[in-house]
Amino acid sequence: MIVGRLSHKCDLLFRVIDIQEINGQTTAILYGEDYRLVANAPIEDLVPISKDEQLTRSSEVRSLEEQSWELFQQDLDLIRSQQEYHATEGYKKDFDCFQMPGRVLHLDGDPNFLKRCLDLYSKMGVLVKGLHCDEKEMYKLVPSLIDQYRPDILVITGHDAYSKSKGKKIDLDAYRHSKYFVEAVREARRKIPHLDQLVIFAGACQSHFESLIYAGANFASSPQRVNIHALDPVYIVSKISFTPFTERIHVWEVLRNTLTGQKGLGGIETRGVLRHGMPFKPLDDEE
Repeated sequence: MIVGRLSHKCDLLFRVIDIQEINGQTTAILYGEDYRLVANAPIEDLVPISKDEQLTRSSEVRSLEEQSWELFQQDLDLIRSQQEYHATEGYKKDFDCFQMPGRVLHLDGDPNFLKRCLDLYSKMGVLVKGLHCDEKEMYKLVPSLIDQYRPDILVITGHDAYSKSKGKKIDLDAYRHSKYFVEAVREARRKIPHLDQLVIFAGACQSHFESLIYAGANFASSPQRVNIHALDPVYIVSKISFTPFTERIHVWEVLRNTLTGQKGLGGIETRGVLRHGMPFKPLDDEE
């Protein structure tokens, strides 16, 4: 069921994931429909959202997604043109080159968001292995998954939220899943300490940005504790995947094509991971 919260003027759409008794009150566990936010709400605070309203909201969100996609495509076309120019020594020579974009391992706490991300990765031509796993279990799985898939880029995401009633914004325990994301990043860095040998994106809505960065993430959410869009991690790591390893990516170059921007996303200067090779000659079936 898709619902809105009356107390928040139905600003975001949510899926009802579970119903629990919390402190003697019937409470719904909610996952954001387009944003990586998890929330609790009393049943009486929820109102069903009509199909027509869902379609209207969905159309608005998809329009923003298309704008980000177009900007990313422009960036990608420019990167490819520059690479072709350098590979052919200013178009003076005709070389048969091939590309090896960075391989992505994407761990997601939401199977619906994972599917949407995988569809976008496919559209962009990114090599990715996507796995759904509970946010609280990710840190246990990360070491063996790195050994198994040997990614160039690791995404650790799902749902998160800051709760003012649990502490101040500097308190890691005041967040739903940030401490588990931090542990997952630490485990990954124990395997591969170098920031440019494994690029890490970590976090979700309102996540504890500073802890994730100091744990070893290259990019993370959320500097101003705002919500981030479901597809934001894809735009960040795809930019890294298609940037040559000889080039450094400035943070703003990565953030400008995301739907959330610098309020919800941030990071540190990082090298790309794309590599070129030659010659490229398709195998002849008759040989």
